[in-house]
Parts: sequence; C-alpha cells; structure tokens
Amino acid sequence: MLKCIATFLLLFLTLTIFPQAKLDNLTVEKIMRDPKWIGTSPSNPQWAADGKTVFFNWNPDKAISDSLYFITTDSKTPVKATVRQKQNLVYANSLLYNKARTAYTYIKDADIFYTDIKTGKTKRITETTETETNPQFSFNETKIVCSRSQNLYAWNIVTGETQQLTNLKSGSGSSAKAGTENSNQQEAWLKRDQLQYFEVLRSRKEKKDLADAYTKDTKKKELRSISIDDKILQGLSISPDGRFISYTLTKPVTGNKNTIVPSYVTETGFTTDIPARTKVGELTGSSEFFIYDREKDTVLSVKTDSIPGINDLPDYIKDYPKQSEEKTKKPIPRSVYVYGPYWSEKGEHAVVEIRSDDNKDRWLMLWDTATTKLKLLDRQRDEAWIGGPGTFGILGWIDENSFCFQSEATGYSHIYLINVATGEKKALTEGKYEVQKAQLSKDKKYFHISTNEVNPGEQHFYRLNIATGKKEKITTQTGSNQVTVSPDEKYLAVLYSYSNKPWELYLQENLPAGRQVKWPEPKQITFKAQSDEFKSYAWKEPELISFTARDGATVYARLYKPANPHPDKPAVLFVHGAGYLQNVHKWWSSYFREYMFNNMLADNGYYVLDIDYRGSAGYGRDWRTGIYRHMGGKDLTDNVDGVNYLVKNFGVNPKHVGLYGGSYGGFITLMGLFTEPNVFVAGAALRPVTDWANYNHGYTSNILNEPFTDSIAYRKSSPFYFAEGLKGDLLICHGMADVNVHYQDAVKLSQRLIELGKDNWELASYPMEDHGFIEPSSWTDEYKRIFKLFERVLKGSR
Repeated sequence: MLKCIATFLLLFLTLTIFPQAKLDNLTVEKIMRDPKWIGTSPSNPQWAADGKTVFFNWNPDKAISDSLYFITTDSKTPVKATVRQKQNLVYANSLLYNKARTAYTYIKDADIFYTDIKTGKTKRITETTETETNPQFSFNETKIVCSRSQNLYAWNIVTGETQQLTNLKSGSGSSAKAGTENSNQQEAWLKRDQLQYFEVLRSRKEKKDLADAYTKDTKKKELRSISIDDKILQGLSISPDGRFISYTLTKPVTGNKNTIVPSYVTETGFTTDIPARTKVGELTGSSEFFIYDREKDTVLSVKTDSIPGINDLPDYIKDYPKQSEEKTKKPIPRSVYVYGPYWSEKGEHAVVEIRSDDNKDRWLMLWDTATTKLKLLDRQRDEAWIGGPGTFGILGWIDENSFCFQSEATGYSHIYLINVATGEKKALTEGKYEVQKAQLSKDKKYFHISTNEVNPGEQHFYRLNIATGKKEKITTQTGSNQVTVSPDEKYLAVLYSYSNKPWELYLQENLPAGRQVKWPEPKQITFKAQSDEFKSYAWKEPELISFTARDGATVYARLYKPANPHPDKPAVLFVHGAGYLQNVHKWWSSYFREYMFNNMLADNGYYVLDIDYRGSAGYGRDWRTGIYRHMGGKDLTDNVDGVNYLVKNFGVNPKHVGLYGGSYGGFITLMGLFTEPNVFVAGAALRPVTDWANYNHGYTSNILNEPFTDSIAYRKSSPFYFAEGLKGDLLICHGMADVNVHYQDAVKLSQRLIELGKDNWELASYPMEDHGFIEPSSWTDEYKRIFKLFERVLKGSR
C-alpha cells in the first residue's frame, strides 16, 4: 500500500499540476526510492498486560516495513521494542480473568499460561508440540480448560493435574462390543435350555459372571467416545461449572465448482492457475449444534426446527407465484447456524445466537439447562439482511440474569439490556445515530462506546452508565477518535485524524473534558504522519455538504471546490467502493490516493463530489439496505441527484459530468454510463463488477438473494444487461490476477460491447495486479488514463 503513495506523486509531477506547491526539489527517482513521502502514521495500538505500556506499529525511519514501538504512561517518548521484549510481550486484550480478577490465563507460543496476580507468579500450563486454544476458567474457577487436537482438557489450578474431558473422534461411530448376542426369542429359549440341563455350563457361567463383575468394579472408567464422523468440529467450549460441553459439527459441501484465475506473467514463463472462490448461489454446508451433559453422560442435539418464524418465507418470493405456492404448501424449516453459548458467570443461564442461512433472521434464545429447551428472548427480522455494527454475538452479562446486546430494531444499532427471567427488555441508547463499538467495563457498571452521535462524519468515545443511561463524552477532537482502553480503564490510547491530516497517536485520561488531571488535553505522542514535503502543499479540507434525494432522503457528500473553475464548468463524481463502507467523514480516508487525485482534479478546474450513496455505512439500517434487490437503483440515483445539486448550486455544465471509482465504484460507473447516458458523458470503471452472478456468495446473496431464486434482482442489477445504453466514453481498468472481482467480468463485458458495435470504450489490462494494485507503475498508468479521459471529454464545447 505504501508504494501507492509514490505513484500519485509521480503522477502529480508528471502532469505538473502543483505549481504552487514546494515540490520542485523532489525528483521522480527520489519519490520512487522513498514511498513514505506523505509521512508515517502509527497503527494497531495495544496495551500490554502491565497496563502501563502501549505498543504500536510505526516507521519513523522510513524502513522497508513498520517496526514495533512502545510508550508508557510515565515516559511518553516512543522507543523501538527489542527482540526480547517482543518475545516476552503479552497483550492485555489476550488475557482472560477470573471473576474476582485475582488471576488470569492466556495463550502464548501456542501454549497456555496462568498468572496469580496476588503473588505475581506465572505458570506455564502446557508445553507441547500441539496447539492449545481457547483457555477458560471452569469448574467454578478451580480449573482452566483448553482445547487441544479437537478435545477439551482441564488443568487443576491447585494440584496441577490434567484431565481429559472429551473423547471426540473422527470417523464412523463406535462399533458394537464383541460378543453381543442377538435377542430374538428362539435364541433366548435355546440359551435357557442349555443352562438348565448342563451343570458344567452353569458352573462356568457363574465363574465368568463373578470375574466380569470384579473387572467392571475395578476397571478404570472409560471416557465416552463421541464420533464426529467426517464433519468439521467448531466452537468447542465448556460451561463455567464444568457440566456442559457444547460444539458444532459442520458438514462441508462437495461438488461445488471453484473458479480459476490465470496468472500470465510468471517466473517460469508458463501460465499458472490461481485457485479462487466459488460463485454466488453455490451450495453451502449444513451444521448441527450439540451439548454434552457430562453429569448425565448424554449428548443432546439442539433442535431449531420449531423456533418462532423458522418457516417464514422472504417477501421477495411473492414475485415468483409458482415458487411461492410450492413453498407455502410444503414449508421447510430454514437452515441456521448456532453461535455460542454465552454463559452467565455462574453458569446458571446460557444464551445462544441463531442466524438463518438466508441472513433475514437473528434469534437470541435462552437454553434451559433443566428442560434442555430453547426459549425466545429476542428476534430481529429484516426482509433485506441482518447487519450493522455490533449485531453479532452479545456484549456480556451484567449479572446472573441480565445480558446486553446490540440490535438495529429501531433502524440504528443500539444497546439493549434483557432480563432472561422476566423477558423484560430495555434500551440503553437511542436516537438517529449508531453505536459503532461497545466494551463492558470490568466492574460491569459502564459501557465504553464509540458513536457517530455528534455527526455521521465524526467518531467520538463515551462512557455510558448502565444504571442511569447517562453518557459522558470523553474525546473532544473533531474527526475520528479510535480508542483503546487501558486494562485499569484509567487511560486511553487514541488514534486520531482529520480530513486532511493523517493518523497520529495520542494518550489521554479516561475522564470528560475539564476533569482530567494528569493531562488537561490529549497528549500527542507521534509527529511523523506529515512530512515537510507533504505539508508544503495546502491539501484541501473537503466541505461536508448534504442534499435532498428524489425520495426525500438526506444524502451526505464531500465537496472539492476549485479555486479557479474551468470555463466549461466540468464536474467529476468519485464513487467509493463497498462491502460496507463510509467515505464522507472528517477523518483521513483509506482512499488517500483518490483524495490526492481529487485535489488534483480541483486544481485543474473540476468540481468533485464524493457521495455516501445508499448502501454506505454510518447511517443506519434503512440506508444500509437501500440497495436490496436493486444495486444500481437508489445508489445510482443518489449520484444523479448529486449532479443536479452541483448544477443548481454551482452552475456546473450538465453536459460536462464524468465519474470514476473502483470495485463497487466501478460497477456504479458502468451503471451510470449505461442507464443514465444523458447525465454522465465519461467514466472510468476500475476493477468493476459487470455481472453479479459472477461474484461471491457471502456478500452478494445478502443483497440480491441467489440467481436461481431471484433472477429479477440480478437482471436489474448487472451492468452486462444494460451495455446497449452506452453513449459516452468508457475506460475499464482491471487487474488480470484479480481474485476478488475476476478479470472474467471485464472480458465478458468487452465481448458484449464488441457485439453491440460500441467503439467509444477501451480496456486497460494489468497482467500482474490483483484487486488492489501494488506496483507504482500500474497506479501511474491507470490514473494518467483517467485524467486524460476527463481532460479530453469533459473540457471543450459539447
């Protein structure tokens, strides 16, 4: 990624677009040697187990890669970590404490360790060639249980003894014991008759029975063997009291066809194949959730075929009457996956999260340890798909009866408290904003939360009182504050950035403004994110604006206004990629290359608009799912309405508008040129999806369902079907080794355009690039082409 920075500077200098910047002393050769031209930002801050030291990745020396640095709450000067320090490093977020927080366990070097805080002594519980995982306190905190080779083992904290708890085995089930006799009536009669008339047989049988009884009484009790057949074992864990062991068995699918991505430029000179993913609609595996009761020595398969709404059909099925009629007559329970269980501290209650495979339902269910039945606590249904920040798993138990979770039930992700005994549910946060991150305090009286309550384009940190619902705002700097809390919860390590200022590391007290004692203001730790060369140019602070879409929704956007608009008043829309992403905000964008390119366009007289269209993150459920069953619908019209905003407010010439973007942004570019040819006269589609039936299952099936169940959605959403609408000038750029959006998409569209007789398009192929380009030469070539396209088409009389 760092090499990409050099690309843009190379492009800028090549095009001589910054006469006012003090970059004359930089040569292309120097920039290529020094990809850290922007500067260097710290990343991934983590507190050490001692609670006083913060480690982070950083590269102030412009080395080949980042190194590990640290500061302490007393000495705030960054120091590079030694090899020994890195070898002995244990991060606080890897520690699992007991209830009294007098001891903790953790994994290091694939082994399990235990530390007694009172004595300060650490014991290495395991030292094996095998890998131990998932340590947890159990048996009322007298033992530490971990997983090894698909089985659970318990280490007694006092005696040091290790006990195997499960005997899960691959392969077929246990065979019948040798000597087991048939029990039909004829053979039973014959046996009785033999014993009645032969004294020697009776005597020998009596001796054998006595010997067998003695052996049974003295023989070591065997651990029950449980077969997992040819299935994959997942989620092996134990209850706090040591009684219940839970696990999931997944049966993988065979026969799915994987795609192949050819790699043409190789060391050997031969074309090689890169194994890739399957396509949307391929079969998925089935799973079953089990709980093993060690006390009763029974294995229970937790059944989900009767949970509320398990047979509910999606609304879209109404568009297919025949399919709807068949499924209504013969309802089949939907396939689900069970996550958890999430046990209360004493193990009195267990909550499981159940998600339907079609991702339209999430159930939180109480598993009753006495009746082994499931009881509904909360159901969230979304006819599009369940998602949003924090909506997987639970946030934790407040007491033995109450736990917290997040839900988008109101349209925005908020925190809820539910009592499993009474079923009472209470919202701890509410409003038209998202709780984007939440962490329960160690005393379970507060949540540390990050939200965008102040503005959709800002991220701030709060302390939320669970009892009163009162929030206290801790961070004050405008932009994004990405916070990592110290183990004692007294300090915060904060990564902070602003629109035109890359990330720096700060340290501050976990107290509201005005109540901090040690540092009245956040203490800046690093100062290397902006080099002198970078600061020599006045990088624009994009103006955050909003406009009203045709359906009345408020759309947020970033606006780059030219100081000297070109006489033809051209405009360019940048369309960010997707997955679930926000780019209209007041912090340093992950699209830093495009940010620099947008500065370049504005300096060349273009108005540039960057929109958080429907489907973008940060604006709640309805915005997130606004693209359901029609990608290229509201997401595209939001961009068209953005053009109307520019025309109305800045006099942009509607005949001089282009757009560009990568991945989903490339897809929107194609849909814009194909379906709105009178709005967009030029576009650069970078690594675009041209046919959603070619993309992966996890992402695509949420939004468009499956091609064979909802062909209408795919027909409306794939540019391939609208290529005949192309009138303007199109540039397609695609890496030929792209394992995300395959080069096949560009090839298919090319053939379609050829057959349609279109001659105002071109395909630029990059033989050695994946979805995200690596080589500076590739980035340079791509953006030179984009700039030339816009200069040629968007300027001059039309």
